[in-house]
Amino acid sequence: MLKIVFNQKRFFIKYPQTLVSVLVTLLLCAGLVSANAETLYVGTDTAFVPFEYKGADGRYTGFDIELWDAIAKKIGVEYELRPMDFNGLLPGLATGVLDVALAAIFITPEREKMIDFSIPYFKAGLKVMVLSKNTDIHQTADLKGKVVAVKMGTATVKYVASLKPAQMKKFPNIDQAYLEVLTGGADAAMHDTPNVLYFIKTAGKGRVKAVGAEVEAAEYGIAFPKGSAIRGKVDIALREMMKNGEYNLLYRKWFGTDPE
Repeated sequence: MLKIVFNQKRFFIKYPQTLVSVLVTLLLCAGLVSANAETLYVGTDTAFVPFEYKGADGRYTGFDIELWDAIAKKIGVEYELRPMDFNGLLPGLATGVLDVALAAIFITPEREKMIDFSIPYFKAGLKVMVLSKNTDIHQTADLKGKVVAVKMGTATVKYVASLKPAQMKKFPNIDQAYLEVLTGGADAAMHDTPNVLYFIKTAGKGRVKAVGAEVEAAEYGIAFPKGSAIRGKVDIALREMMKNGEYNLLYRKWFGTDPE
């Protein structure tokens, strides 16, 4: 089968084997394709510090980005990052536009109906963030009747809805949700704990705080289309990294501590 990529969509055309050999040889000689395996399209969020975000040099970096780069080297694949809004990742996998997605994606039964996941690689829950001067909200139950900012398409949406807020404001980017709290448009924001704490320590330092216990603890997984041929290889690479200490080194680099 000869693979042709055109306008980011994939088309497959079957030719007789002899013709395929001739065409591939000609393309290789012309430098138009490589002798390696196909390039994988890897979807990632546009801004989810410190997991994936655009660095000062204009390139994407973060824990997830470096984790995938290490895995790709281990399993011998080439890839191209496709940054996009979080709520486009799962449909991209389900329709075959993406081969892989990393964006701190919680493994849930609902998502497993659409896509496949690797073994878990990170455990996290949800945390509430409010203004430092806020004295009304001390725990998640206090969000009832309040205006809460969240990121659309995430597991947080369903959880916050169960708390019966007066209004839930959904944003495509979590930074917009945090800004809504800072400008008084929302009483609180709720999101994955690592990202909330990172914002409080950096851009929101002195202006916002975390309240209440972490809730809905779950695990992140690398996501694939159903039946992906590389899922098993990725699992093997992840287990190897966790066993030989590579994963711990990367974790300490980004979070300053060892994984629990």
